[in-house]
Amino acid sequence: MAKEKKETRKFVAQNKKARHDYHILDTYECGMVLTGTEVKSLRQGRSSLVDGFVQIDGGEAWLHNAHIPEYTQGTWTNHSARRKRKLLMHRAEIDKLASKSQETGHTIVPLAIYFKDGRAKVEIALAKGKKEYDKRQTLREKQDTRESNRAIAAARRRQRAASVRH
Repeated sequence: MAKEKKETRKFVAQNKKARHDYHILDTYECGMVLTGTEVKSLRQGRSSLVDGFVQIDGGEAWLHNAHIPEYTQGTWTNHSARRKRKLLMHRAEIDKLASKSQETGHTIVPLAIYFKDGRAKVEIALAKGKKEYDKRQTLREKQDTRESNRAIAAARRRQRAASVRH
């Protein structure tokens, strides 16, 4: 019997703003072409995806504006912090993303950078921009679920306290 290998993910950066500003339609996991100092900087847990986006040029996917700061112990071999990085994806996935992103209002945004079994991965998503009222509605729904969870927890605490007294 072969042992099942447990999948481990160590998150480096997440783009929470993307989930707020866009409706996520489809997600993809892909590798990145990185230099050694970029990997070392990521292992220190330093990165930002806030202004990042993915563009497809000549049948290749490129990650733009992802900020991976220079490695502190790096020498002249250090990388530039906001250079464009090639994403490693299957041809069919790239073609599908290219055709979908041409539709009005659709874009490709990075959601997270993480290490999976020692390799740096980026999770990207095909997304459609939210309108202002959609953002307000999402916040309202989040608040409502938080309040209902608090009310349920308070009722359970009261119930436990009443059962302890009797």
